[in-house]
Amino acid sequence: MKTELFLAKKIVARSKENFSWTFIVIAITSIALGIAIMFVAIAILTGFKKEIREKVVGFSGHIQITRFSGNSTFEPQPIEKNQPFYQKIRQNKEISHIQAFANKAGIIKTKDEIQGVILKGVDADYSWTFFRDKMKQGRIPEIKGTQRCDEVIISQKTADLLNLKLNDDLRMYFIVDNNTLGRKFKIVGIYSTGLEEFDKLYVIGDIHHIQKLNNWTDNQVGGFEVMIRNYKDMERLGMDIYHQIGFSLDASTVRQLYPQIFDWLDLQDINVLIILILIILVSTTTIISTLLILILERTNMIGILKALGMRSKGIRKVFLYHAFYIVGWGMLLGNLLAFSLCWLQKYFRLVKLPEESYYVSVIPINLNIWNILLLNLGTVVLCYLIFIIPSFVISRITPVKAIRFS
Repeated sequence: MKTELFLAKKIVARSKENFSWTFIVIAITSIALGIAIMFVAIAILTGFKKEIREKVVGFSGHIQITRFSGNSTFEPQPIEKNQPFYQKIRQNKEISHIQAFANKAGIIKTKDEIQGVILKGVDADYSWTFFRDKMKQGRIPEIKGTQRCDEVIISQKTADLLNLKLNDDLRMYFIVDNNTLGRKFKIVGIYSTGLEEFDKLYVIGDIHHIQKLNNWTDNQVGGFEVMIRNYKDMERLGMDIYHQIGFSLDASTVRQLYPQIFDWLDLQDINVLIILILIILVSTTTIISTLLILILERTNMIGILKALGMRSKGIRKVFLYHAFYIVGWGMLLGNLLAFSLCWLQKYFRLVKLPEESYYVSVIPINLNIWNILLLNLGTVVLCYLIFIIPSFVISRITPVKAIRFS
């Protein structure tokens, strides 16, 4: 065993008998709380961003393929469903699904109320995974693709605004060539995602209604929604698809479609960064103070070791080993505390939030192993750099003065 490690273990073993033990406990507590707060803050931030991102993607897909248009509109020009790139995209292992859609702006009219909405038409190939988890009442429409289906789902927000209930008839009116055309649907499901701007806007139904209203053929759609397996690949895959689909079509990522939402999510990083900086400053002050106390308390021992021929570098290692004992316990306790809190929140949903303000009903938690590892690795590196500063005090201690100090 190295001499430095042996001495550090002896110091640790006898530390409870010394005045410095109180400060060691404070330092361990400070590190534990700092790690726990940073752990929880990152888990909440990444969980919140992931939750909102998945909700936006649920309405529009990661990437949308539509016809080029100079105007921003909810009703893109039709394109043929049988596209040469369709099979190539479906066979891409990085892409989980591709589905056709079409939008049509309309008005819902009840006896006492009217509400402007978008009828989103989907085909039999539509993936209902997102909405199936968000259903409050009823079921998913049975859209088979062979014949027109009059079933739709609306949001809880729209239902509350217009006093509509499950299984009610829904009358919508559309403007086509300066004429008003009406359609009657049946509400078979009511969903709620928490994104009010989207919930009060979209009614989901059969694409055949939009094809009929716009005088399209059965092979014409408004565009395609592409779902990918890894969000981090979205920009790259969006560019790849853009180059595959030809000059007459455009491929836009969900970030390009809704930049205001994603810019707002990016701003949340600043709040967490401020929290992390404040915690680091507090913990750093506590660690430096504790290490200085340990060194001053052991001044006599430092003088004797120097008199016996041990160099300052070796003595610094003794105190660095001791310091890492403190950090190790602090990190262990902090990680256990943070993981316990996150696990309880993730699986028991203890802390609720007003969904109308935060777009989520509970505090979301995302336990990412890489985030945890990076946080702990960064803590170790930062602590090492911090320890170097007070440990240089050792080089200024002379054997004669240190022994007299005792």
